Amino acid sequence: MKKQIHLNGFTQNSVAPHSPGLWKHPKDQGHRHRDLDYWINLAKLLERGKFDAIFLADVLGIYDVYENSYKPAIRNAVQVPLHDTLLQISAMAAATKHLGFAATYSATYTQPYKLAREFSTLDHLSKGRVAWNIVTSYLKSEAINLGLEKQIEHDTRYDRADEYMDVVYKLWEKSWEDDAIKFDKKNGIYTDPEKVHPINHKGKYFNVPGVHLVDPSPQRTPVLFQAGASSRGRDFAAKHAEGIFTVTGNNIKELQRFSADIRERARKFGRDPYDIKIFPAIVPIVGSTEEEAKAKYEELLSFLSYEGTAALLSGHTGVDFSQYNPEEYVEDVITDASHGFLQKYTVESTSKRWTVREAVLHHGLGIGAMKLVGTPEQIADKLEKMSIEGDVDGFNIIQAASPVTLEEFVDHVVPVLQARGIYRKEYEANTLRENLFGKGNIHLPNRHPAKKVSISLQEAQSI
Repeated sequence: MKKQIHLNGFTQNSVAPHSPGLWKHPKDQGHRHRDLDYWINLAKLLERGKFDAIFLADVLGIYDVYENSYKPAIRNAVQVPLHDTLLQISAMAAATKHLGFAATYSATYTQPYKLAREFSTLDHLSKGRVAWNIVTSYLKSEAINLGLEKQIEHDTRYDRADEYMDVVYKLWEKSWEDDAIKFDKKNGIYTDPEKVHPINHKGKYFNVPGVHLVDPSPQRTPVLFQAGASSRGRDFAAKHAEGIFTVTGNNIKELQRFSADIRERARKFGRDPYDIKIFPAIVPIVGSTEEEAKAKYEELLSFLSYEGTAALLSGHTGVDFSQYNPEEYVEDVITDASHGFLQKYTVESTSKRWTVREAVLHHGLGIGAMKLVGTPEQIADKLEKMSIEGDVDGFNIIQAASPVTLEEFVDHVVPVLQARGIYRKEYEANTLRENLFGKGNIHLPNRHPAKKVSISLQEAQSI
């Protein structure tokens, strides 16, 4: 059997999430993100295209690094207005049967007890189709507006997140036994309290003594995504993630290096390296001819906002690019923001050196993701080649114009992939984890660290 490609649609509950300025495009519908019908129709589109999931990015702050001001981001709709990432999922789940929902939620600014409850609830309501994209949050404005005096240092955020994962694993995997709910009307026992256990977690960053508020959901632990790009972030991803989203690769050789590095790190954590699905980001520009696709690409570029993208890239990297001459080269800088985005244009880019202007313009269409411009057959060729030679498992499809980028991909590229036997024609199962890893794989494998956490039942029962 040929290697199968997996696909996620990548977006955010905002106007022009990852392509500043594209809200001006005549076919763009991103301004309708506040309309529930927009999300229901998008979910139906992706399910028609047999996508694994809709991947919902999120941040909790304003991009205010550029010019030390929030105004460029506000003026250019740079991920603002930004609505909540979870609230539309129930409606999308009700309108679909198979599509998964990978929601971004911060392990830095959400208490683990609260997050565990929300994702368990969504996993119940969606019948096992929820994933959590684990982030540690890179914007200083997030920290300040959520009550901290300054941003938590980069590696400390990951140290804290490691303990955070222990807490939610204990809540999801250990607090409730499978047969805790009895629904015994005769004896008046809904749940056997002897089968529900406080986790009694006491750590450096978190103290969570009690029981999980929600009974085990279909997947127990949601599918776990992560996007760490720094060395510390890659270790975290290799230890915990089932899916890794990356914008690191500028070409196949860089994808090969990234994939090999992640899989080797996974081995060191005692995991099967192929228990992790790797999803590089791409922006597909589809035309009936190569010339039409190139013309469409140039048209999309004409709508980009340089100021808006500079604000976005400055927020991503923690570097105020207004202080640099646009013709200067991007150099290595130490920041507490996202190391991955900065590395993309500096240490990890072997294909070229980027001037500030080049980095901004490249970042503007799909946050620096690889652009695939061509006919459906040409794009399918590139995806198949990247999948096999780059040792990746699928792709996060980033929109230029919303939702026309995804519509054209579903209508024209997906049928080519299916005809080649490298993409599903029907879903394998109902839960997200099964669609990613095969029918019957509803829960995390025993080699995952979530299965290795423990609670002291004797000590916990004394609380």
